[in-house]
Amino acid sequence: MTDTTDSGPGGYAAARLRLLQEGSRSGPPRRSALADLTDQWLAALLTGGVESAGIGRGAALVAVGGYGRGELSPRSDLDVLLLHDGTADRSALAALADHIWYPVWDMGLALDHSVRTPDEARGTAAEDLKVQLGLLDARHIAGDAALTADLRTAVLADWRAQAPRRLPELHALCQERGERHGELQFLLEPDLKEARGGLRDATALRAIAASWLADAPREGLDEARGRLLDARDALHLSTGRATERLALQEQDQVAGALGLLDADALLRQIYESARIISYASDVTWREVERVLRARSATRPRLRALLGGRAGRGGGSGPDAGERSPLAEGVVEQDGEVVLARTARPDRDPVLPLRAAAAAAQAGLPLSLHAVRRLSAAARPLPVPWPPEAREQLITLLGAGESTVGVWEALEAEGLITRLLPDWERVRCRPQRNPVHRWTVDRHLVETAVRASALSRRVGRPDLLLVAALLHDIGKGWPGDHSVAGETIARDVAARIGFDRADVAVLATLVRHHLLLVETATRRDLDDPATVRSVAEAVGGATTLELLHALTEADALATGPAAWSAWRGSLVADLVKRVSAVLAGEPADDWSTPQRTTAEQERLAVEAWRTGGPVLALHARSEALAPGDAGGPEWAPDEGTTGPEPIGVELLIAVPDQPGVLPIAAGVLALHRLTVRAADLRAVDLPKELDTAGAADGVLLLSWRVAAEYGSLPQAARLRNDLLRALDGSLDIVARLAEREAAYRKYPRRHGVHAPPPRVTVAPGSSQLATVIEVRAQDAPGLLHRIGRALEATGVAVRSAHVSTLGANAVDAFYVTDASGAPLKPLHATEIAQQVEQTLTGSPPGQ
Repeated sequence: MTDTTDSGPGGYAAARLRLLQEGSRSGPPRRSALADLTDQWLAALLTGGVESAGIGRGAALVAVGGYGRGELSPRSDLDVLLLHDGTADRSALAALADHIWYPVWDMGLALDHSVRTPDEARGTAAEDLKVQLGLLDARHIAGDAALTADLRTAVLADWRAQAPRRLPELHALCQERGERHGELQFLLEPDLKEARGGLRDATALRAIAASWLADAPREGLDEARGRLLDARDALHLSTGRATERLALQEQDQVAGALGLLDADALLRQIYESARIISYASDVTWREVERVLRARSATRPRLRALLGGRAGRGGGSGPDAGERSPLAEGVVEQDGEVVLARTARPDRDPVLPLRAAAAAAQAGLPLSLHAVRRLSAAARPLPVPWPPEAREQLITLLGAGESTVGVWEALEAEGLITRLLPDWERVRCRPQRNPVHRWTVDRHLVETAVRASALSRRVGRPDLLLVAALLHDIGKGWPGDHSVAGETIARDVAARIGFDRADVAVLATLVRHHLLLVETATRRDLDDPATVRSVAEAVGGATTLELLHALTEADALATGPAAWSAWRGSLVADLVKRVSAVLAGEPADDWSTPQRTTAEQERLAVEAWRTGGPVLALHARSEALAPGDAGGPEWAPDEGTTGPEPIGVELLIAVPDQPGVLPIAAGVLALHRLTVRAADLRAVDLPKELDTAGAADGVLLLSWRVAAEYGSLPQAARLRNDLLRALDGSLDIVARLAEREAAYRKYPRRHGVHAPPPRVTVAPGSSQLATVIEVRAQDAPGLLHRIGRALEATGVAVRSAHVSTLGANAVDAFYVTDASGAPLKPLHATEIAQQVEQTLTGSPPGQ
């Protein structure tokens, strides 16, 4: 037998290493074997310590927490209690503890240890909920087994007696932890233990079951917990650290260790497991609250009965058997939606949707028993669906926030994929774009929730809600998800029972759900070709109205970086122009002077008169869109106090000359200003000035910027640096290169490698210019580098439209040749390739 007390090559350390390196054992068998191996080692340490300390009976070594459950991952802490009966003296106990603890520390293992009598352990548990939870999983390792058994019995009795008080405390602890760490089923870099739906919640469900007050749904729960433990094991082995956070850079390696195809397959498996645990937690905590509520209502009635004061009906609490009808075959009972006694799911295929719609409209949860009965007994809907089924689906989607919980209940029992088979491909599918806060399926439901709040803005709210549910349904298929989604949407809409005209509208909405926001933020709205192309794609005023609402709902459901008042104003402006074209009005001609505000004209005139740049800064919050009145001019000085605006609108007017865009962008980068949006165009001067020799005109640059760090710079400093950059006395390229070199001296967090920049030509986007579109990872000085790259090719930038979504920059540049004409197709492709090569090369100045 191997001497496990020896930490040398033949002892515990070597045996542990061999076990962790075995390819044949993983998952529960390896965790169990690691716990057994550790038990043997600690038991030998206890035996040797008892002998050397001179302690006879009355001492035991007890595993608690995860170790007590036998769930030892490669880098897990050892949670150990040295239990004694109080007869040994303190010095002997201290010697025994040192004999056990020091070899563990020498091994480099994390140890959570304590030395207590049974009464002390119970007393500590009564004061500390986390200690009590750990003791619920107490398991005997070695020593006096009767001592451990007595402690387990007493701890369980205490827990059950104190459950009405401790369970609400545990629930609050779980909720606070979930708010702090987020929901595991939606996080790109989840904490497998602490996030909602993680291992901590699975442990809490075990504690609830031990209280005998309620029990969690068992189906799939152990498997879900096991998959999270397997992922944690692989994470520990791949990183060599005791980490619970599945970082992006570790996911491919962890996926490979688990035999999964890639990181997306790993995340999807983790999300599915977390969803099972989260749903089980919701159902179980709801049952706990119901039981505690019933107990608190029963006691006054019982006291009244014993006192002889109860009238007919007994007390003031609600009758637990009382049922209130909500819909045909659906009633409310005790705060949940259940099936009526006369309901026949086997004869009523619409009942699942009717029950779900009634629950969502009432703001109540569907009971677990009702959902399971519907899943087991309900017949499939005929195809196409009967009108009532379609109406119930629309009613469910239009219920607002309460739709989410009801939808999750249906999904947990497989009813959603039975109703909509195409849902399976988007279920639990991760979205790698950090702008998105949800998985694909949850994003679709959240979009429907947002769309329900906009339903009064459209004439066909039913089409809006269904389009919201289906707009990203193509993300489960290869290729452009909008193109794939159009085909799927046609099939689903026909299955649901819409007529041909409505099917065509829904298909158009899904195909073009990104059209408005992409066009508004990346194209020149003063170019008539832009407006006409949108009008041709949309086809009619009703579809445009629906698409406008869908665009807003989609962006709001995506995340805070996807929508703002500024983007909303651009989309609204585009919709107004397209509406005019659809109504038969001619599109604005780009050759006519563009609309210029009084302030813009004032800045342009001043720039022409002074021959230098003129700046104006306005405080802008997300609630204000560019051009709105009410933004006070902002020029901070040394005495400025109070909160600064989170972003500012910066207007720069400068006499037209080569290189204005990269120079201005470089100055902003030097001042650590993050460009959230930008627009460049020429401004026509008043006729009296134009005839005076101002033929070159003035360029107007509209920026929306925020400080990357610290405070916003003073307007005077910006103007001075811009003057120096324009006259060549400020070397922007060298300054940015110095900063980049300084950054490289400091270690950075190792994150996921960003995909390379992509530069393309957008054919047909304009009749008067060529549109070059740049998509890249946002970084300080990026716009400066793009501007320099375009300038180096010899093209003229007629206008620019810059937008930033999270960490992604999507910029469009309208360029012409020296004569002012659009580029030839071959030349445009060469320009795009040159810019892309520049951006994929070295940092600025390198």
